[in-house]
Amino acid sequence: MKRFLLLSLLALAGCRAISQPGTQPAPVAPPSRASKIVAAARAQVGDVYDPAYVQLAYPGGDAPKGRGACTDVIIRALRAVGHDLQKLVHEDMKRNFALYPSRRKWGLKRTDANIDHRRVPNQMVFFRRFGKALTKDVSAKMLAQWQAGDIVCWDLTGKGGPPHTGIVSDKKNATGVPLVIHNLEVCREEDVLTAWKIIGHFRYPR
Repeated sequence: MKRFLLLSLLALAGCRAISQPGTQPAPVAPPSRASKIVAAARAQVGDVYDPAYVQLAYPGGDAPKGRGACTDVIIRALRAVGHDLQKLVHEDMKRNFALYPSRRKWGLKRTDANIDHRRVPNQMVFFRRFGKALTKDVSAKMLAQWQAGDIVCWDLTGKGGPPHTGIVSDKKNATGVPLVIHNLEVCREEDVLTAWKIIGHFRYPR
């Protein structure tokens, strides 16, 4: 009987200790903007590259699930933090069509909400106007300026392709250079930040 009473008292003491103030687990911080962007980009890994023109709903239109161009990686990633590039680019182009390369590059005379936001040169103009343009230098002393969730643009002209874009990852290679999530043939997360000539580095929103 005495042993039973002693065990009961010890158990009660343990319960009281658990309920004491200051012993509760620390609250988990909500995901950051950058981590949400990276997670949404990473969710596209394995998607097939398909730059085909398609009719999209507006706003919030999207290319077919599991398929898309490099720009769709950016579009889908930014939607995860509440920014619809389709609507944002379309509205800015309607007001400032001459600032975008649609006329001189593609001979267009009006906006097209199905494709305008899915073109790298248009995205670059938009990010220069409303985001933060950052260094294109990937030397060791500048690596700290390459943050997860940033957007990088490359010139693939010499490789037989158009401009290309991707999302800077929160993972890094052995020398500290961030990986990039991008869709060239299939969406991958890989060590390609310095693989091509960098023509843009942006943070959106600022």
